[in-house]
Amino acid sequence: MGFVSLKDWRARSAGLAQAAARAKALIRPALGLTDADALSVNEIACADPGCPDVETVVLVMRSGEPTRALRIAGSLDRIDAAAAASLAAEEARLRQV
Repeated sequence: MGFVSLKDWRARSAGLAQAAARAKALIRPALGLTDADALSVNEIACADPGCPDVETVVLVMRSGEPTRALRIAGSLDRIDAAAAASLAAEEARLRQV
C-alpha cells in the first residue's frame, strides 16, 4: 500500500461526501422518506469472491421499522434517478415481506 498524503485523503473524503449528498438527494424522495426517517449511503470495497470491487450500501432506517440494507454494484457516482427508482422498488418488496 502506497503513501497517501493528508491533502489527497482530504480531497477524496470531500469528493465522497459530495457524492453521498447527491445520492441521498436522489434516493430520499424516491423512497418517500420523512423527517423522522434516516438514510445512510456509503461506498465500500468488497473483497469477497463474486462481489464487485466497489459497492454502495444504502441503509434505510424508517421510524418504527427495522433497518434495511440495499446494495448497488459500483461506486456512489453510479447512482442516478434510475438507480434510485430501483432501490425504491427493492425496498418496497422488502417491506411487504
